[in-house]
Amino acid sequence: MTTILMVGTRKGLWVGRSDDRLEWSFTGPHHDMEEVYSCLVDTRGRSPRLFAGTSSSWLGPQLRWSDDLGETWHETPNGAIRFPEGAGATLARIWQIVPGAEPGMLHAGTEPGAIFTSTDGGASFELEEGLWNHPHREQWNAGYGGQAFHTVLPHPTDPRSLTAALSTGGVYRTTDGGDSWAPRNQGIRADFLPEDQRYPEFGQCVHKVTRHPSRPERLYAQNHGGVYRSDDEGGSWTSIGDALPSDFGFPIVVHPHRPDTIWVFPLGGGDGRYPPGAQARVWRSDDAGDTWTPFDKGLPDAFYVGVMRDAMCADTHDPAGLYLGARNGSVWASTDDGETWRSIVANLPDVMSVKVGVVGG
Repeated sequence: MTTILMVGTRKGLWVGRSDDRLEWSFTGPHHDMEEVYSCLVDTRGRSPRLFAGTSSSWLGPQLRWSDDLGETWHETPNGAIRFPEGAGATLARIWQIVPGAEPGMLHAGTEPGAIFTSTDGGASFELEEGLWNHPHREQWNAGYGGQAFHTVLPHPTDPRSLTAALSTGGVYRTTDGGDSWAPRNQGIRADFLPEDQRYPEFGQCVHKVTRHPSRPERLYAQNHGGVYRSDDEGGSWTSIGDALPSDFGFPIVVHPHRPDTIWVFPLGGGDGRYPPGAQARVWRSDDAGDTWTPFDKGLPDAFYVGVMRDAMCADTHDPAGLYLGARNGSVWASTDDGETWRSIVANLPDVMSVKVGVVGG
C-alpha cells in the first residue's frame, strides 16, 4: 500500500510518497509561489486524483488536479469555482475541498464565506445559494485569517445533509440539499463578546470541526477558546477542553477507526500562537474528550510556531498514522496513533494544509 501526503504551503505544494510510512520521497514545489490552502487526495476512483486549491497574487485562485501524483497538473475549466454575476463577490481563496457522499460529488469551502458543490468530479461547481443568501451572512465577520468556510462535512450516507463551519460565523447544517441552513452553536461560547452575550445563536469563531463516518451524529470542534463535543450533530455542545493546558488551537482530528479517539494541538492563544511552554505536544483523548494524554517523543522543544487548522490529519492504516505541518516549514509523522514522531521533511515554506490518502493493497 502506498501512502500519499500533500503539503500545501504559502509558496507551493509538495507531494510525498511512502510504502512503509518511514521512508518518504517528496516532489515539489508544484505551483511555485502560489498559496495552497486546501488539498485533497481523492481515492474514490481506480487511481488517486490530487486536488489543490491554489491562489496566485497575479492570476487569482484556481482549483487544479492531477491524475499522476503531481507529474502533470490541469486547471478546472474557466476557473470552475466562481461567484455568479450579481452575487457581489469575487473568489479570494479555496479553503477546503472534500469528497461528497455520492460518486463524482465534491464540495469546496471558500473565502468569502461560501460553499460550492460539484456533481461531475470538479469540472463545474454551483454556488450553494441557500447558504449564500442566509440572513445571517451580512453579520458574519472576518477572523484574523479572513472569512471562510474552512470546514465542510458531508454526511457519509445522506447526500442532502451537510455540516459546515466558518470563522467567524459558527456551525451551520442543511438537511434538505442546501435549500435551508440552520445554525448549530448551542453551548459554544464566544469569549471575545461581552459577558452576557457569550453564547449567541451564531457568530462564534470556530477553528475546525470533524466527525467520524461510523458515528455521523458525533462532532468535535476546536474553537477560538474551547474544545467541544456534540452527540446530536451540532444541536448542542459540551466542553471537553478543561484538562488541556490551553483550550485554544486550530486543528482537531478524529481517529479513522475509533470515533472516541481525537487529537488536538493546543496553542497559547492570546499569550502567543505557539504551544504552552514552547514545547510541541500532541494531546490525545481515547474517551471522547473526558481525559487527555500528551505525546511529544520526537517532537521539538523551543517550538515557537503554530499548526494551522488543516495542517494535521490522520491516514487509514491500523495503527493510524498522524501527520502535522508547522508554520516553520517542517512536517512530522507518527505511525503509532500519535505516540512517537519523526521528521519527514523540513525547510519548506509556511505550511497551511496537510492531507493524506492510502492507495493499493
